[in-house]
Amino acid sequence: MGALFILLGSFWLGVEQGRKLSERPRQIRLLKSALQSLEAEIVYGHTPLHESARKLSDRLPQPIASLFSSFAHLLTTTEMDAQSAWRKSLQDIWPQTALKEEERSILLEFGDTVGRHDRLTEQKQILLTLTHLERQEQEAAEKYKRYGKLYRNLSIIGGLFIVLLLL
Repeated sequence: MGALFILLGSFWLGVEQGRKLSERPRQIRLLKSALQSLEAEIVYGHTPLHESARKLSDRLPQPIASLFSSFAHLLTTTEMDAQSAWRKSLQDIWPQTALKEEERSILLEFGDTVGRHDRLTEQKQILLTLTHLERQEQEAAEKYKRYGKLYRNLSIIGGLFIVLLLL
């Protein structure tokens, strides 16, 4: 029975690591989609930032929806400026994401400019952020292709090795 638990536990560990790898490109795609929608709301819809963020939070899956929901909430209920609200929101949801430090720095850089410029400059900043996220998405997808199955297979082999050592 113990050997079975070790094998199941090691397999679960590998599957979980593979899931995290697959989740990262998906979340980056969601962020890109959200920023494109934000651009459309701000530039073409002339919607205020807090209202745009609230609309996005209604349309997006978790944990990205929480980022925009928290951002909209902080903008409307506190005296925080957009930069501080973005940083706080990002900090609060970060543990729930599968994103890496590279994406965090890109999003923090975006947060430094959000809500501080005219519509045209905001659009340029969003496009710059999208370009950076596109590069990260390609890298994340490549890592998933390369290491996704590897994690599962190594975890099974590692579990078998532990079982053999214990016998």
